[in-house]
Amino acid sequence: MFKHLLIPTDGSELSQQATQKGVEFAAVVGARITFLYVQPDFPLPLAGEGIMLAPESRDEFTRGTREQAELILKTAADCAAKAGVTAQTRTIVCDVPYEVIIQTAEAEGCDLVFMASHGRRGLAGLLLGSETHKVLTHCKIPVLVCR
Repeated sequence: MFKHLLIPTDGSELSQQATQKGVEFAAVVGARITFLYVQPDFPLPLAGEGIMLAPESRDEFTRGTREQAELILKTAADCAAKAGVTAQTRTIVCDVPYEVIIQTAEAEGCDLVFMASHGRRGLAGLLLGSETHKVLTHCKIPVLVCR
């Protein structure tokens, strides 16, 4: 039924659990996987109250987030390889993860988005928002939420 899964990951423990379950699911149904890490963009320099982000910190920030993305995606790809599941990885820089998740699923021809939910409710859910909820409400591709 499903042939190509998109598994977005942020490297959190919950996301790693969803990655493992997504790999197991892909192995059972014979699907391939695209793992996605949405790398945060450099925040705009702020000045005031004696605080200023130096321009050279952009390179450090970019290098650090790129290294983090590579490590997270390598861990996911290794998990898939151990299970004999074909997988590829993608990193996209953007501060709006849910949009990138949906765009990547469509661009890669995925027929299922398999992702974790942190399960924030109440005020925390309202203030922090939920990328999973945004994907669920905006995506035309089926979404399987792992909790």
